[in-house]
Amino acid sequence: MTTSTRETRIVADPDVPLVRITREFDAPPSKVFRAHTDPELLVQWLGPRGLQMRIDSFDCRPGGSYRYVHSDANGEYAFRGCFHDVRPDELIVQTFTFEGWPEGVALEKLVLEDLGNGRTRLTATSLVDSFEGRDAFLASGMETGVVEGYERLDEVLAR
Repeated sequence: MTTSTRETRIVADPDVPLVRITREFDAPPSKVFRAHTDPELLVQWLGPRGLQMRIDSFDCRPGGSYRYVHSDANGEYAFRGCFHDVRPDELIVQTFTFEGWPEGVALEKLVLEDLGNGRTRLTATSLVDSFEGRDAFLASGMETGVVEGYERLDEVLAR
């Protein structure tokens, strides 16, 4: 079920190996931030529909780390990283690695902007070490996961 009226914009930067994702939510920054940092909420929305999610560890603080696994009938897909900066309702800086391609580490920055009237703009950037890595990231099906995940996040935020 899709309840979103918001567009998820995913743009590959032509000058650096970076992907920028922009999305607005009908919820204040505090709720959007909590949905990104509370494991009980994260499992309800992160990733595409049709996948189950298990969190093995999640310590959302500077110096903390995380590992989670998505699974379906075709197998398991594990992801891990470390948190570098966490500022409530404003910012999360972390690394991101798909364990199926461990040399492909991305540096991710998620910024939450208060638009007023209970709305938030999320801008996320993922910087990788090469244009080839960035293009592989985009070709991996990541767009489906991001778009469907944010649609699912809309549903979580509406509750």
